[in-house]
Formats: sequence, structure tokens, C-alpha cells
Amino acid sequence: MDDELGSDLLSDLPQSIIESILIRLPIRDAVRTSVLSSKWRYKWATLTQLVFDDRCVTLSNDKSVVEGSLVKFITHALFLHQGPIHKFWLSSSYLQCCPDIDQWLLFLSRTGIKELVLELGDEEWFRVPSCLFSCKKLTHLELFRCELDPPPSFKGFFCLKSLNLHQVCVAPEAIESLISGCPLLESLALSYFDSLALTIRAPNLKCLCLEGEFTDICLENTPLLVAISIAMYMTEDVAEHCEQSSSCNFIKFLGGVPHLERLDGHIYFTKVCLVCQVA
Repeated sequence: MDDELGSDLLSDLPQSIIESILIRLPIRDAVRTSVLSSKWRYKWATLTQLVFDDRCVTLSNDKSVVEGSLVKFITHALFLHQGPIHKFWLSSSYLQCCPDIDQWLLFLSRTGIKELVLELGDEEWFRVPSCLFSCKKLTHLELFRCELDPPPSFKGFFCLKSLNLHQVCVAPEAIESLISGCPLLESLALSYFDSLALTIRAPNLKCLCLEGEFTDICLENTPLLVAISIAMYMTEDVAEHCEQSSSCNFIKFLGGVPHLERLDGHIYFTKVCLVCQVA
């Protein structure tokens, strides 16, 4: 009787408290709560935050088996989900160019997604489908090892406040257009880019983190910047370009950040140049 009473008390907690409990569990364990009782069968299915990683399934030496199990688990979870999804985080070394990811993103684009993180395996780069650019409510976007090609009709993410692109293949002009098309952007991180001359126009930007091979950086409209971190990988060609070019000056851009409070800079000399081509 006491067990039944305790179960009922837990089941009758406000939905907000139940969700607070469930989002602190790995998604695999949250789904397993459906076997507790009939009242708990679909409690997890209304979670607004979904985080999927390799712990969702049993790992094995057969990569294809793990990949298939992950795809089945995530597809099943999304199929049973009810209501909006505000945060979707996918981090897996077993998923690369899986076509199911396109379908998941299409589904998410219709759920009012606000935070999206895609961190996939490093054998193949995932080409982000065009449906991503219809996620108008995005406030936070992180992409790792992806190919990004915004369609000509894309005007920007008008709610985006945080953008992190790590090892993303994208045309330089597309990066600049993407940044300027996010008027509320406060935090920007770009890492592992090659031979990139970048002009940043972001009137609300406060934190900027750049890592990679940059030939020039220009801050045109960033009056609110307070923190900048730059890690440059300098090859012989880039060093020669910086020495000979009168327009390449990494000091002059500081004049455009009157409220700067913190500046971290590192230069790494290397003979190896990372190559990234946009299809």
C-alpha cells in the first residue's frame, strides 16, 4: 500500500516538476520510465528537451549495428513525441551522412525548435538539408563537421543569439551573410576555417571566438563586443600574405570595439594546411 501511495504521489506531481526530473536523466532512462505505470507511459513524450548520444543504445564492435540501433531509437522517440521540442542535441560518432537525420531535421523544423546541436562522426561530413533554414525560432545553433549551403531565399535567423560553427564547410560570403542575417546574435564561435578573410557585422555581438587560418578579420559593426578570443594557425603562405598586404592588419580592427574588456590571442605556426572545399 505504501508503495502504491508513493507511486501515486510521484505520478501526481505537477508536469513541470516531472519534466524537470526527466530532463536530468539520459534520454534512454527517461524513456524507460514508461514501464513504471500507466500514468508514466507517455510522461517522457512531452519533454521539450531531447539529448541523444551514443549512450542511448548498447555499443558493440559492429559499427553498423550501433548505427542502426541509434537510428531506430531516435526515430521511435520522435514518432511518439507530443508537443513542441525546444532543444535537440545529437552527438554521435556512429552517425555521419545518415539520410534519417534529414527526416529528423524536417520534423524538428515543424516543432518550434529553439536550440539545435549536431555533432556527428568525423569520417564523412554531413550536408545540412535546406529545411534547417526554415527554423525561424532558433536561438542557439551549433554545427560540427557539416557542409552548410544557405539557399538564396534565406534571409537569416532573426531570433538567433548564439552561433557555433566547428569544422563547417561553407563559402566565405555565406558566413558573412549568415552572421549579418542574425540581428540578435550575441555569441559567435568559428573554428577550423582555412584561408578565411572575414568581415563581421553584428550590432549585438558580445563574445567572439575565432580559431583557424584567417588572412584578415574586419569588425565593421560590433560596438558591444566585450570579449575576443583568437587562435590563428599560420602557414608560410598566410604569413607571407600578412607581411606583404597593406590591408591585412590584425590590430586595426580593435578600433571598432570600444567596450572591449578581454582579448586572448594565440598564433600557431604550422606547415600543414587543412583543406576544406565547398561542393
